[in-house]
Amino acid sequence: MNLKEVGSHKEMLQQLQKEKKNYVLLYKKGSETSDCSYQSIEKALKEVKEVNVLAANVSSVRDIHAKYAITSAPSLLVFDGLNFTKIVKGCNDDGYYKSLFESALFTAKATEGGKKQKRVTVYSTPSCSWCTTLKKHLDVNGIRYSDIDVSKDQKAAEAMVKRSGQQGVPQTDIAGQMIIGFDKNKINSLLGIQ
Repeated sequence: MNLKEVGSHKEMLQQLQKEKKNYVLLYKKGSETSDCSYQSIEKALKEVKEVNVLAANVSSVRDIHAKYAITSAPSLLVFDGLNFTKIVKGCNDDGYYKSLFESALFTAKATEGGKKQKRVTVYSTPSCSWCTTLKKHLDVNGIRYSDIDVSKDQKAAEAMVKRSGQQGVPQTDIAGQMIIGFDKNKINSLLGIQ
């Protein structure tokens, strides 16, 4: 799936009505950071097909960023249906966007089943035995998660350290709360694992 270009706020709202979870990339064509973001999202969409991602070039589409008080491009606007929920600024790598989109799909599917699971992202490396133990624990308990290999993704590694203040893995982001190491009791408590 590719990014769908929209030419106005009205057209954007029409497209947002089609899905429960939507994204709108506001970018400035020709800007290095915007082009980076656009390309990373396109790469992520090759692997995650079931998400609605729109794009608007702020050089020609002038009515979207003003409605949401967006002052910089690129900015990825996140919507639940028509409700604007948050913004992701700047360029991130395709792994970050893939994780963001997959998390939204997991949440949507869990909600359809009547039970909403918290968003879970595991930061790990292939050589880390505790990382493997943590992921097996989540698998055994049917917890869906995104796995980010910080040995291959420098930006994700820097973001992880910035959020937690720690370099070691595993680290688990459960709905915005960072857990350092394999703290089984805390993970079980946050995810409702008996």
